[in-house]
Amino acid sequence: MKDDLLLARRAALTGAAVGLRYFATIAQLPRELKSDGSVVTEADRAVEAAIREVLADARPGDAVLGEEEGQSGRGRRRWIVDPIDGTALFIAGDDRWLVLVALEEAGEIVVGVAVVPAQGSIWWAQRDSGAFRADVSGAMVTDERRITVDVDGRDALRGSRLGVIPIDGELLPAEREMIAPLSVMTETVPWSTHAALLVASGQMELAIQARG
Repeated sequence: MKDDLLLARRAALTGAAVGLRYFATIAQLPRELKSDGSVVTEADRAVEAAIREVLADARPGDAVLGEEEGQSGRGRRRWIVDPIDGTALFIAGDDRWLVLVALEEAGEIVVGVAVVPAQGSIWWAQRDSGAFRADVSGAMVTDERRITVDVDGRDALRGSRLGVIPIDGELLPAEREMIAPLSVMTETVPWSTHAALLVASGQMELAIQARG
């Protein structure tokens, strides 16, 4: 499994490098709408293609499920790829977009990697081996440190720190209504990196993503 983790990291970092090249010229990047109304760009497809190439070279027998190209291959091992998580952030020039790669075996996620390319950080976890964060520059990963949830923090809902995605100004009325009961009991705090990653590193207790 260690080799799978290294491969997931390499694939995600390869995709991140492609994404950053597009991010540097984001104003010139054409945008399209998918059938579900979400935005997609050439960058999403290029990042996914780069990740798929790395995975196919190393694990040609594995299936790959990508957000833009769907599933290819069959088998008990499946790589799951979101090439640019937060395309709306990406096209707005916001640095909080991510590149996500995970490995599923027999229906269970065993490896997960999240790169925040424009912030120069990488996060990963491996089943039974803990979670980690590190700095990244190109393909170089440095200052690796283990992370944990806040085990000494609150053990009750009231007063817990909550991160809500999307940000407050972009929530739909139905989404506001959905999270209202939770919001009145918690402290909604801003997130500089995806709120779920901040939960994993003990910087908040709860995260809600109201839509994909």
